[in-house]
Amino acid sequence: MPHSTRAPIKPRFPSHVTVRIRDGMPSLREARAHRAVERAFRGACEREGFRIAHYSAQRNHLHLIVERDDRRSLANGMRSLLTRMVRALNREWRRKGALVADRFHERQLTTPREVRHALAYVLNNARKHRTFAHPDRPDPYSSGSWFDGWRDYDAPPAESPPVAGPRRWLLTTGWRKFWGTIPLTEVPRRR
Repeated sequence: MPHSTRAPIKPRFPSHVTVRIRDGMPSLREARAHRAVERAFRGACEREGFRIAHYSAQRNHLHLIVERDDRRSLANGMRSLLTRMVRALNREWRRKGALVADRFHERQLTTPREVRHALAYVLNNARKHRTFAHPDRPDPYSSGSWFDGWRDYDAPPAESPPVAGPRRWLLTTGWRKFWGTIPLTEVPRRR
């Protein structure tokens, strides 16, 4: 990512954040690596002015939907998450050194339609990459099991979610009010 100044943040709009890991690393969609990533989420999912609402892990990147108050709370929240994640994965993979490939990419979601598209894109991203195709359940390497906006799934797991969940209108109500719920089998399309 170029190191240009990022646009100002408006707290009422959530963000879609993408984080890539370096080439040559093991997959984030391996069970032990995913447990390490979930531990990092649990420790950093809710900080002052920052909340991770949803996520999915792909082979070499993470997609997050976050709520944040301003640029500083986003930077601090992501720094906390990435520090925890790198430490946990380095321990798991018995390695040292940098793991994140570059700056995270962040895009504000300003309309209910953008939010709905981002939710479908993040939670069903493995279907797009053809790494998960089970029609009756959400991707296990995502927060989809705890998502309450599925059209055809409503059995959340017994354990507590690794994310804080949304609180603001666009992520809790707005997208669903105008665009309806998301089918489990919806395959996100590229922009």
